[in-house]
Amino acid sequence: MDFDYLLTGFFGTTELGDLSPDQLASGIERLQVQIGLERDDGRRFGLWCLAYMLGVAPDVTATFEDEDDRNAARDFMDTVDREMDAEEPN
Repeated sequence: MDFDYLLTGFFGTTELGDLSPDQLASGIERLQVQIGLERDDGRRFGLWCLAYMLGVAPDVTATFEDEDDRNAARDFMDTVDREMDAEEPN
C-alpha cells in the first residue's frame, strides 16, 4: 500500500498538519471503519499500520485473527516505537 495514497484517500491530503481538528477526526473515523470492514489481510494490515502511526490503532488481538499477522503488527509497533525513541532529543 502506498502511504500517500492512503493519506489522500482518507484525509484528502498528504499534509495532515494542514487539516482542521474536525477534518482529522473525520479521516480517522473513516480509517477505523475501513479497518473493521476490510477482508483482505494485507490491506487490513496496511490500514492498521497507518492507524498505529496516527495513534488510533485498534487492539492487535481484536484486529487480526491470524497469529502471524498479530506478531507482524507487534514487530511493526516495536520498530516504529524504536525509531521514534531514536529521534527524540536527549
